[in-house]
Amino acid sequence: MHNRLLSYCVCLMAALLPVLPLSVIAQPAGDAPGRNVADMKFAGVPGMPTCATASVQNGDPSKGASILLAKMEAGCNVPWHWHTPNENLMLVSGTARVEMKGGKAFVLKPGAFAQMPSKHAHQFSCSTVCLLYVYSDAAFDMHYVDAAGADLSPVEALKRVREAPAAASR
Repeated sequence: MHNRLLSYCVCLMAALLPVLPLSVIAQPAGDAPGRNVADMKFAGVPGMPTCATASVQNGDPSKGASILLAKMEAGCNVPWHWHTPNENLMLVSGTARVEMKGGKAFVLKPGAFAQMPSKHAHQFSCSTVCLLYVYSDAAFDMHYVDAAGADLSPVEALKRVREAPAAASR
């Protein structure tokens, strides 16, 4: 019994060891284990519409996995697009709509979760002001497409929804 328990503990430690450094990295700067929205700095995300801003919570979206807290204005629309990473959304507040190519639209309400697989076209809009966490498992990118799947520039895609892409921050 003792050997089986020891074996279980060793396996558990081996499984948790790779996760432990990530939990340390995930801590915000300073002594606090977290941050309140009022203390976060939001900025435009290059290629995204100007009606959407984000605050990086973890990682570097330009280099790898990251968690962003995004704010989107009422009526903000991100037309058909896809990302290289898998994208996971968790709606904190507001009401949003997500639709995947070939699937039915889904209305997200506070507490909702949505997952878009890598390179799968989808569109997203907020009918009310939205606050949502966005987790990407690799460097974040945006690839806009038209209804037929042809590539569009951010300017061209967002012009169709009466928006403009946010500029890169300095």
